Amino acid sequence: MGPKSRSKRPSLLSKGRPPTVKPKQAALSAKATRNLIRSHHQLLKARVQAEKAGDTARVSSIDAQIQANGGLDSYQIASKLGQSMDRGGDSSKILIDWIKPELAQWKPDLPKLRVLEVGALSTKNACSRTPGLDVTRIDLNSQEPGILKQDFMERPLPASDAERFHILSLSLVLNYVPDAEGRGDMLKRCREFLTSQSPITFVPTLFFVLPVACVDNSRYVTEDRLLDILSSLGFQLMQSKRSNKLIYQLWHYTGQSATRSFKKEMLNPGAKRNNFAIILRQG
Repeated sequence: MGPKSRSKRPSLLSKGRPPTVKPKQAALSAKATRNLIRSHHQLLKARVQAEKAGDTARVSSIDAQIQANGGLDSYQIASKLGQSMDRGGDSSKILIDWIKPELAQWKPDLPKLRVLEVGALSTKNACSRTPGLDVTRIDLNSQEPGILKQDFMERPLPASDAERFHILSLSLVLNYVPDAEGRGDMLKRCREFLTSQSPITFVPTLFFVLPVACVDNSRYVTEDRLLDILSSLGFQLMQSKRSNKLIYQLWHYTGQSATRSFKKEMLNPGAKRNNFAIILRQG
């Protein structure tokens, strides 16, 4: 009899996050903001590769570089600036625009729709200011009161529909997961947190934001591949929009899933393409 196979524990978001340090209190220009975010992601990818190779010296060196740049706190400040009103940010405005027809049904005497915002940066975004929505905000490194410090991959699974949500927001979160299998596990896990039991006519919804480069310039992911992956999980694409830097999508969860495996395979060869990938395992 062969050895028993052990199921792999889903990767934690926190595994890809380096130690935090206090940020320098200085204003960042739009260009500096973009450079800091880009540098942080590049260092994070290098750190994951060094960890997989068992190169502890390289990991320590990269951690030192990340801390020299201000650590996770500075990255989050840059991300928050990128979403600030004066820079045309706050992706939740697009979510609210897309669900306005459904929200028009809501009346003050009805229970609110529950929203789980993963990777929340602010308690004052459009989602939080919308009547009819009760927003639960979580992030690995909470920046202000009202945001729970929590890893989505470690959040206890709901025991009933009362603990589930009508809307799940993953805005610039999936690209932060440190490995391809972890990204697939996160997408699968989203289904456990959605409910169709609603005070108004409303289909369980996933709001999803990624850098455009993840689908336009990846060797292993295209927009069609992303559609295939999420469709196999029971999601139906309802809205899609692009800016110069980001792709925004709204998906309805139908519950009619036929999960199949998606491996890391070359779709767009090219020396200048990135290695963003999503691996989906059955089961």
